[in-house]
Amino acid sequence: MNRFLEKIALTVFFAAASVMTVSGQLPIPVPGQNPAQGGAPAGAPGGGRGGRGGGRGAQPAAVPVKQVVAPIPAAIEVTGPGQFYETFMDDYDDAKKTNIPPKDTYSKFNYEAREYFISGTTSSGMPYKTRIVIRKPKDNAKFNGLILGESMHPSGNPWVFHFTQVYAMTTGVIGLEILTTTPAGLAAANEARYKDLVVPNGSTNDILAQVGALIKSDHKDNPLSGFAVRKMILAGSSASAAVAQNYLSNAHMALRLADLKPIYDGFMPTSANGQIPVIDVPTILVPTMREAFAGNGTTQPDNDKLRVYEFAGMAHIDARVAGQYYPDPCKYPISRYPLGAEMAVALDKLFAWVDKGIAPPHADRFYVDFNPDNKPKLDRDKGVLLALDESGNVKGGIRNTYVDVPVKSYHVPDEAADPRIPNPNHFIAERRTAGQDPDAQLCGLGNFESALSKDQLKKLYKNPKDYYNKVAQRYDELVKEGWALPVYKEMVLAEAARVTF
Repeated sequence: MNRFLEKIALTVFFAAASVMTVSGQLPIPVPGQNPAQGGAPAGAPGGGRGGRGGGRGAQPAAVPVKQVVAPIPAAIEVTGPGQFYETFMDDYDDAKKTNIPPKDTYSKFNYEAREYFISGTTSSGMPYKTRIVIRKPKDNAKFNGLILGESMHPSGNPWVFHFTQVYAMTTGVIGLEILTTTPAGLAAANEARYKDLVVPNGSTNDILAQVGALIKSDHKDNPLSGFAVRKMILAGSSASAAVAQNYLSNAHMALRLADLKPIYDGFMPTSANGQIPVIDVPTILVPTMREAFAGNGTTQPDNDKLRVYEFAGMAHIDARVAGQYYPDPCKYPISRYPLGAEMAVALDKLFAWVDKGIAPPHADRFYVDFNPDNKPKLDRDKGVLLALDESGNVKGGIRNTYVDVPVKSYHVPDEAADPRIPNPNHFIAERRTAGQDPDAQLCGLGNFESALSKDQLKKLYKNPKDYYNKVAQRYDELVKEGWALPVYKEMVLAEAARVTF
């Protein structure tokens, strides 16, 4: 299974159906080439990730491996020719109803993106040349010593850093994006700059290890030479989560630093299921409702180095900040649930675990209910097995104000509008070629939201002020319990203040 995941991550621009089974998101469009499409979305029946259906049959224990020192590759900063290919996608300002370009996001947090070419040789003797992007505070003194590494998603985005940007860029985390897939999309966008990039099949784990070793070294080519790097984790969302899981399963214990210590100090695959083997560093696995709704969630229990965190209401993708969802191309209102605010809780706990040795608490998983009479018709028709409360939100999981003090319920999965909307975001428009259906793919990865009726709200709250006070009280409780971060409180309360009924 792991070799299969690696293969499709490396050939995403060419293996259409296989890619989308795991990646769940759309690749960078290449002129003259059809974007990859098709396949069952991750977590759908027939498209599970080895959770309840097969995850428990995976390797349960670490097997002794021969440890080798990962070589240090060469690196050089790139400033031309032409424009840097920005993979940090547009944000969406939910209050102002407008897209926010990456440069404005960087400016807001006083961050910058720098690009480097990395050259080396794989363990099988194949030369490679790839790129990394480092997103860091402009003021180096603001770096907090922690690095969030992830492979570039085939759609062209560092999704975990993108989703958790408020937490990451407020606290001074450096984002390290590593290209491990074919560079065809980059070369098509700017041949003069990217034509020499070469990422051979089977090189993913070597590239991840060698880039990580470079970042932790005192080598002259280290882009972060002089920075006080304390800890570095490898994360990923969807297809990039598959890459991270493949690395932690098949390379982490073998490829090492010069002192044979781990290259990555922890792992956080998100929007994914899958068996996590016994390794020597912490892992927090973050499945979403999309992976678990059909009963395919992971049943692997926590252990000394593993936590599985399922956040109630969380979709496969954060449509709130992903600009390609605007205008909304979906049949039901796309969910504005702030995935990033919850994913940042897991990220913060993983950093505390690897950096300070503070083991995080265990948490409930989503509750499952096989009785169809206990669900609304739409959820039954979609094959949803999640147990729902009286407001229509999933029971269990890690709680938050959006489900505990609800004005909406969050359901999975959404569908594309029928007929398709005539004025989609350019991201969708560029991929509507040769009969492909990016609308269905993107909407199938998102949750949809259903507003509670005024009668329901009046039963729950005396008035909007009472609702606001309950949100504020619950948020403070969650912060105290460790399941919410203070940095998002202002956003949550501002939204609560806009609710009327």
